[in-house]
Amino acid sequence: MTLSSEDFVVATTAEEAVDRLAALHRQATGALSRALKRYVKERIKPDAAQLSQFHYPELRLTYQGQGEAPATVRAYAKVQVPGTYSITVTHPEAFRNYLLEQLQPLMQDFTVRVEVGTSQQNIPYPYVVEHGDELAGSGITAAELARVFPSTDLSAANDGTADGLYDWEGAEQLPLALFDAARVDFSLRRLVHYTGSDWRHVQPWILLTNYHRYVDQFIRHGLDVLQGDSRFVRMVLPGNVVIERGMAEGEMQAIIETVVWHRYQMPAYHLQGTSPGDGITLVNIGVGPSNAKNITDHLAVLRPHCWLMIGHCGGLRQSQTIGDYVLAHAYMRRDGILDRVLPPNIPLPALAEVQMALQEAAAQVTGERGDALKRRLRTGTVLTYDDRNWELRWAQERPLINLARAVAVDMESGTIAAQGYRLRVPYGTLLCVSDKPLHSEIKLPGAAGAFYERAVTQHLHIGIAALDLLRSQLNSLHSRKLRSFDEPPFR
Repeated sequence: MTLSSEDFVVATTAEEAVDRLAALHRQATGALSRALKRYVKERIKPDAAQLSQFHYPELRLTYQGQGEAPATVRAYAKVQVPGTYSITVTHPEAFRNYLLEQLQPLMQDFTVRVEVGTSQQNIPYPYVVEHGDELAGSGITAAELARVFPSTDLSAANDGTADGLYDWEGAEQLPLALFDAARVDFSLRRLVHYTGSDWRHVQPWILLTNYHRYVDQFIRHGLDVLQGDSRFVRMVLPGNVVIERGMAEGEMQAIIETVVWHRYQMPAYHLQGTSPGDGITLVNIGVGPSNAKNITDHLAVLRPHCWLMIGHCGGLRQSQTIGDYVLAHAYMRRDGILDRVLPPNIPLPALAEVQMALQEAAAQVTGERGDALKRRLRTGTVLTYDDRNWELRWAQERPLINLARAVAVDMESGTIAAQGYRLRVPYGTLLCVSDKPLHSEIKLPGAAGAFYERAVTQHLHIGIAALDLLRSQLNSLHSRKLRSFDEPPFR
């Protein structure tokens, strides 16, 4: 059931719309939090009138289709068919910049009616419990609270729009964005759990790695830029530990030593700039396609500008040497993790802006160009497995690898690229060859130490430099290659 238009207020500007969304969200979450605390303390259940307050705000946009054809090649913030588009919204204040970036060009380029009101979608009570302190020692179980308050409904939090399962032909209202409020809140809580830091710290430029040595170098880089002249003002470590610009190096090092990063499955590190779009987040996702899908499912609700895989791989060609780079132009997905929603026969396009930025960054950081760079950096197909010991099936796998012309093998890159394609987040992969399993060059202790010392720092700096290059071409980065026929107006 949806509310009638009389229950919604027209917003004449994007700012007005976001302000009203924020006010309604504060009102609803405040009422739910107070009722929850009252029940825990006094066992007083909310009445029907109170329960009706625990709803997400909703944003609606109505487009009559008046023959407009805006002269824009923008891949987002545009409507394709007449109709009413709607989405429930959570934490509108935190998502303010994103919402304005979508609404302002829409309201400028199209004749649309924008309305804000209260939806019929319940806010689940766990999403207003910040730390669990409210329930500690109360003796009340989650099952009891779920009988009294709105609880999580996983059937209502899904990726149907992203996966093309939404019925655009028969729907009374069309989706305004890929993710509604319940799906976003679901992921925000998961991000806190897996990364060990508040989701608000995550930056729009994301590096994903599969090895902790990259974390060590990212922290070192963070300390250097915070002590120098840069746009960065702080670094947030797992556990929400903060290092601020202006601290002495000794003080910074003492703070780092207090971080217990291994408490978290995929710890995240955030280098924050002076403005919301300036920062970089590094997430150590660990090994395997399941981890890669898990974290990108949740990062995607923050609508990042780009995520890059910066990690290790096995080199498959005789001409490669340990320490060489592989720039993925294509992906052969043998991991199976996304086959049900994105079959492996669906091609994943290389995004020109990302590819060019990674190659230029490699040239800048290594100081090599032309043939010299080609000897260090090879482009080609990256093969992604879910089995770390795929070599034991070499006789069976060799024909497919040969047909694919694969130049490297790993366990995450294909999944991360597929998730970027599926969830409309620009993606790219630059890997470093750490062993050559088909040529008897494996990670022996001494050789591994020398390789890591030489290669990891340079590799990380290439990833950071690539993101800096992409910041200057943001408008073209959100490619039309990632958009389908039936696409929500918001990116």
